[in-house]
This record gives sequence, structure tokens and C-alpha cells, in this order.
Amino acid sequence: MSEKLKIETCLTPALLPLYQIENSIVVIIDIFRATSSICYGIENGAEAIIPVAQVEECAAYREKGLDYLLAAERNGEVVAGFDFGNSPFSYTSEKVSGKTIVLTTTNGTHALHLSRGAKKVVIGSFLNLSALCNWLISQQENILLVCAGWKNNFNLEDTLFAGAVVDKLQSDAYQTDDSSTAANDLFQLAKHDLNTYLQKTAHSERLKKLGIEEDIKFCLQVDVTTAIPVLQGEKLVKLEE
Repeated sequence: MSEKLKIETCLTPALLPLYQIENSIVVIIDIFRATSSICYGIENGAEAIIPVAQVEECAAYREKGLDYLLAAERNGEVVAGFDFGNSPFSYTSEKVSGKTIVLTTTNGTHALHLSRGAKKVVIGSFLNLSALCNWLISQQENILLVCAGWKNNFNLEDTLFAGAVVDKLQSDAYQTDDSSTAANDLFQLAKHDLNTYLQKTAHSERLKKLGIEEDIKFCLQVDVTTAIPVLQGEKLVKLEE
């Protein structure tokens, strides 16, 4: 009997050194709001999104004289002097179609940079849940779901999405670790009303204080996009299979 494939969930980037990421496809998860906005932007025709870890790296692209949009967010707010942050409403086709965006965020781009050694790195959100899961099943590879969390701490919304992926992938082909089982159990509690359940989260409280509740609702829509952003070199682009 062949060995089962693994589904593992890393509940915070601080735990990534404990995983053998080179043996897995990594799914980066930052539901509020980076990975949701990335999925929406790629769906809406962005040519590429370049994730960078630091605001200074993002600003440096201005000096290159290229027609890039620069997006920087810290602590939920747009960094002064940049085109926009990571609100999905900034990633409409009118704004991003045909453009390359350089993006830095508090949590999501940090998790992505730590995951570059994986077999492949893709971006997940509720927006592309079914398309992502169908593709993952077709790959027949180990899967590591990396929750961006909040400043290296655990958060509910990313874990809940990991649980949604585990729920869709459950089969005899996969063996889940305890964090994946726990994430799925959380998802079962929340799946009938994600918005209400996630009102408990610390991050949604942070966003509400900034007056961006609409972003939260947007990010909890399921299957409104089919594009799967994949990391190729330094750029996130639309996966072509």
C-alpha cells in the first residue's frame, strides 16, 4: 500500500522551521486581507504581484522607473505615500488590469517569504476555495497550509480557512496532522455563518476600528474567483495549467 499524502497546517509563520516545506506545496493564507486581495487582483487581470517583506523594498521600486503600482499596508492601514494598501476594493479590474503591483503587508508577505523553499507556493482565500482545492487534489502532493496569523501569533480567520481546505480534501488519500484536524473542527463550527463567527476575531475588531467592515464581508465570499496565484521567481502570477 502506498504511503498517504500529508495535509499539514502551520498555525503561525513562527512555527515554519518545524516543517519540511521542500516536500510540500505551500498554500499561503492571510484572509484579512492580503491573500484575498491577491486572488482578486490576479482574477481581475493584474499581470503580476511582487510580494516584498519590507516597506523600504516596496518604495525602492519607485526608483526603478517602471510603471508599477506600489501597495503597502501596516497594522491595517495604507502606508503614507503609496498607491494603496491591501483592501480588495483596490484590486478592481479598472485599477489593476495589465499592471504589476509591488505589495508589502504586515503578515501575508512575511509568511510568503519564509515559504519560498517549498515545491510550489500558491495563494488561498475563500474567494478561490473550490478552484484551489480541485487543483491541489489534482497535484497528488503533500500540502502545507501556512496561516499568516497576526505578527507571528495564531489567528482564527486563517485557521478557519485552513479548515475549509482540509474539509474539501478529506479522503483516504490524505493523512492530516493534529493542527489540520483542529482547523477542520473549527470550520465545522463556523461554516454556516462565517461572518458571525469571525466577529469574534481580534483582527476583525482592528479592521472595524478602521471603518472597513465591508472588506471583512468581501473576504468571506466563497468561490467568486477561479484564478490561483502561484509564485514564479519573485512574482505571483496566474497559474496556467
